[in-house]
Amino acid sequence: MAKGRQRFEITPAILLKAYACGIFPMAESADDPRIFWVDPTERGILPLDQFHLPKSLKKTIRRAPFDIHVDTAFAAVVDGCAEPAPGRSQTWINGEIRTLYLQLFHAGHAHSVEAWEDGQLVGGLYGVSLGAAFFGESMFSRRTDASKVSLAYLCERLVRGGYRLLDTQFLTTHLARFGAVEIFRDDYQALLADAVEADATFYPLGAGTSDSVLQLFSQTS
Repeated sequence: MAKGRQRFEITPAILLKAYACGIFPMAESADDPRIFWVDPTERGILPLDQFHLPKSLKKTIRRAPFDIHVDTAFAAVVDGCAEPAPGRSQTWINGEIRTLYLQLFHAGHAHSVEAWEDGQLVGGLYGVSLGAAFFGESMFSRRTDASKVSLAYLCERLVRGGYRLLDTQFLTTHLARFGAVEIFRDDYQALLADAVEADATFYPLGAGTSDSVLQLFSQTS
């Protein structure tokens, strides 16, 4: 993993250029104001044409325990992702990163998928959109399966919207359950170059219901 400490002011335009080049920012902790760039030798992606929806999650989506919304509480989702979680006492989201992604959101280049229960935000995820590439940044869950359901809704939206690449940055056991894999940097760069030059929409017609998610992924098991 290559890292470079921040030596200049990062703007939303610079951040988008970095994503187009295959690198992304992180901080050591919420209290560390410095930012470093990350360019993994092996990159996690979730091939959208191979998305796997586990049977147990299909049942959860069919029960519809959450109200799923998009882009209604972006800042709250970022803050939820920055909360301590089991196995993670520190967050890589510092104040500058939070501000930058809020700016990207207001410019239409960042989005959130949110799980709500009884009017309370209980999970979700956010990421950056550029061309037909979506760069997943982080997710959180305050209820069982809230982040997993959000991921399924995200993938349905990306497929229907014509996206070609879902970048997960790193491969985790959690993401592998949905079909995520690791590829080498050169292979990732080829996929990225194709995706950022293509067109896609994050708001496709007919997306975002439990029926539309289950219908699209009905062939997965």
